[in-house]
Amino acid sequence: MLRSLPTRRGHADRCSPRGYRVRVPRSPLTLAAIATAAVPGLNVRAARELESTDDYDAASITDESNVEWTVRAPKTDVAGAAMEAELQLLATLADLADAGTLSFKVPRVVGSALLPEGGRAVVHAPLPGSPLDIGRLRPGPGLAADVGRVLADIHELPAATIEDVGLPVYSAEDYRVRRMAEVDEAARTGHVPTALLRRWEHALEDVSLWRFHPVVLHGDLGAAQMLVAGDRVVAITEWSQAKVADPADDLSWLLVSAAPDAVDAITEAYQLRRTELRDPRLIERALLVAELALARWLLHGVRTDQPAIISDAIGMLTDLAVQTAE
Repeated sequence: MLRSLPTRRGHADRCSPRGYRVRVPRSPLTLAAIATAAVPGLNVRAARELESTDDYDAASITDESNVEWTVRAPKTDVAGAAMEAELQLLATLADLADAGTLSFKVPRVVGSALLPEGGRAVVHAPLPGSPLDIGRLRPGPGLAADVGRVLADIHELPAATIEDVGLPVYSAEDYRVRRMAEVDEAARTGHVPTALLRRWEHALEDVSLWRFHPVVLHGDLGAAQMLVAGDRVVAITEWSQAKVADPADDLSWLLVSAAPDAVDAITEAYQLRRTELRDPRLIERALLVAELALARWLLHGVRTDQPAIISDAIGMLTDLAVQTAE
């Protein structure tokens, strides 16, 4: 079992985009002012910063009725274009939720405002639920099983859901080659233990491990993106990394975070919900994906020149090398 993983793997996947860049991060108060321009009549009582990324500034704003809204603003023109594709996807998913095809809610845009440097900021309506507490997952028909069913529902969506809005679509071989390129780049940093490189290269050269049917992915799932009420997943947020690719990506964080008996409940419910699941090495590949997340975390630190992230990644890679050797 891995010691820990970066909480937001998708951020490490992104290369530094080119295009306009905001020199000074937008403060929560600035984002609150943007939100009031985007939603007429919105009176903000408080604002707090949400997790910032290379692509977006984000804040949670509380109105005079203590209702929380979310405002996001892209930092680059590339991020702005990606957000427009994401918003098209969210509109499609919202229609599916309204029709009962999806059992969970997704963010809905209630207003937007043009930004002086280009692009627009958007305000999302409040969503029910609170972030998933991994420690609450237990075996049986409760929350763990619902997590598995929700993942299966996402993976059962038609590929056209992604294709029609211009988000990435990968074949199984494309994705294997993409992973090989990441390992090669990580190896060039000199920070990945040799034993781990051999382990990963062997797995990536095992073509049978990568014979999977690409599916629609959320692409950046974690506990913060899965909102829960009682024993149900009621909403899923942050769809900017959605794509058609390897289903193992959406499962990997759960396999290394949840208790083993809860993992059994998740995977059983997932497999029962999938209509055509012919992927006997899915779990094996998902565990590998979790290991490779550490290489992407290292690369993120190197690309953005953040010594603290590089040091953290080196420590986790060293621990993983010891664990896998045992």
